[in-house]
Amino acid sequence: MKVTAPRLAAVFAAAALSFGFAAPASAQSDYPNHQIELLVPYQAGGGTDGLARAFADASRKHINQPIVVLNKPGAGGAIGWSEVINSKPDGYKLAVLTVELLTLPHLGLAKFKYDDFQPIAQLNSDPAAITVKADAPWNTIEEFIAAAKKSPETVRVGNSGNGSIWHLAAAALQDKTGTKFNHIPYQGAAPAVLSLLGGHIEAVAVSPAEVWTHVQSGKLKTLVVMADKRLKGYENVPTAKERGIDLSIGTWRGLGAPKNTPPEVMAKLREFTAKTAQEPSLREVMDKQNLGFVYTDGAAFKETLAKDNVYFGDLINKLNIKP
Repeated sequence: MKVTAPRLAAVFAAAALSFGFAAPASAQSDYPNHQIELLVPYQAGGGTDGLARAFADASRKHINQPIVVLNKPGAGGAIGWSEVINSKPDGYKLAVLTVELLTLPHLGLAKFKYDDFQPIAQLNSDPAAITVKADAPWNTIEEFIAAAKKSPETVRVGNSGNGSIWHLAAAALQDKTGTKFNHIPYQGAAPAVLSLLGGHIEAVAVSPAEVWTHVQSGKLKTLVVMADKRLKGYENVPTAKERGIDLSIGTWRGLGAPKNTPPEVMAKLREFTAKTAQEPSLREVMDKQNLGFVYTDGAAFKETLAKDNVYFGDLINKLNIKP
């Protein structure tokens, strides 16, 4: 019997109806069956990249496939996050999430929303800090602020991109102190720090973790941390509040998957992430890099995203920050 094209199509349609639901379920049940990509939306070398690589290494005991870290910098993180949001939601392409996921849309620099991701877990929290070269003429934040007031917009402060949390932190600092900096954006904290080391800018507003090795080697010095209390490893560095500046601001880092990722896959992601977060090797690397460890599960991380989305939206409007 001759099989016509319509009849062949009907056969395939019937087969799809009979077996179509089994294949996805099977694919989800054996997840993961090949490597997982963890995308970092910044250049290699910064705190976000360091956390991602430490997590990928520590995960080997708790997942049967490797996690490969990829760097996709640009547009303050928007390029990398957009790639993950638009990828197939199957659990094989994840992203490291940072506060910029919230700030960029409020600045009109990204069309996505934070709930385009399903949060897996939060792994870190770090405050902002002002760091200068070791031979800079300022030894206190008061001296630094005085110099900026004396010559408005001439003190160059590097950050990890327009609309980044470190840009917001420096803008909030100048608002609280009545100064005006010259904000210099980079594609991540690492290149900003390299520019400071090279003498191309006067300071960076990044996390203590991202300048830690250079502070330890005596090349840089941190003048202030924008935290509620002094940090481990930075016990001699005052908080902004200690210096009469009512400011506490910083970032967090966590993992996220595209919003339509199946519940079965999300459950596995959250399970192995929770186990990996307790690995001594991860904590050891984070301690060495002075990255603040904070673990919250997917539900709690989702609440943080919603709360901080409101906070940073209000802050951007108050400071009238424009890209």
